[in-house]
Amino acid sequence: MLKIVITYGTFDLFHVGHIRLLKRLRALGDQLVVGISSDEFNQSKGKSSFFSYEERAEIVNACKYVDKVFPENSWDQKVSDIEKYGASIFAMGDDWEGKFDHLKEFCDVLYLARTEDISTTDIKKKLSKFDQDKINDLESALYDIMDIVKTLTVK
Repeated sequence: MLKIVITYGTFDLFHVGHIRLLKRLRALGDQLVVGISSDEFNQSKGKSSFFSYEERAEIVNACKYVDKVFPENSWDQKVSDIEKYGASIFAMGDDWEGKFDHLKEFCDVLYLARTEDISTTDIKKKLSKFDQDKINDLESALYDIMDIVKTLTVK
């Protein structure tokens, strides 16, 4: 009998932390199925993604550790997904520790440690900071140029 692992996530700005988690999840069973948060579901959680659901699903589906992706449209669909895909293991990152223990009556529930020092949230913060730093540099350069132009035009 196949051992099927199921997990969920947004998987925006796909990075090495995602790869490492999916690799460890896949090693737990024979197949890995992944629920990708739809754009509408993200919006209901107050989140937005850089990439659309379709793009994120295509990226995750291209990962060699993933056998199937499907849309996650609500919190409540997990039991029906476990049954639909015949999952014997539900696994998430340990930042969700305890949040899905109610699924233990349907399958094993595991929480795996996340990859240290990397997260999509941190990447977005760094990119945001980078953008602001560049804007500040450009403003400073513009003021410097304006000062130079003033000194050249005043005689």
